[in-house]
Amino acid sequence: MSDANIRIPEEAKDRLAAIAAAEGLSLRAYLARLAETMLTPTERAERAEQARAALKKWSGYAPTASEENDLDSELDRRLARVTAR
Repeated sequence: MSDANIRIPEEAKDRLAAIAAAEGLSLRAYLARLAETMLTPTERAERAEQARAALKKWSGYAPTASEENDLDSELDRRLARVTAR
C-alpha cells in the first residue's frame, strides 16, 4: 500500500491526531479505519435503495417521492424542536 500526502490545516491535523491517540491509534491508522467505515454518496444511495426494497417486500410499504419529502420535513421539524430545548 502506498502512502499519500494530504494537505489540511495544522489545527485539523492536531485535532485528528489527538482523537486518534485517545483511541490508541496512530493518525495513519485512524484515518485508514475512518475511510473503511464511511460510505460514499453512491454507497449510501445503494443502501437506501436496498432498504426501501426490503421494506416494501416485508411490509408492502412503498412511499411516493412526495410522501418521502413530507416525512423528511416532519422528521426535520421534530428534530429541530428537540434540539432547540
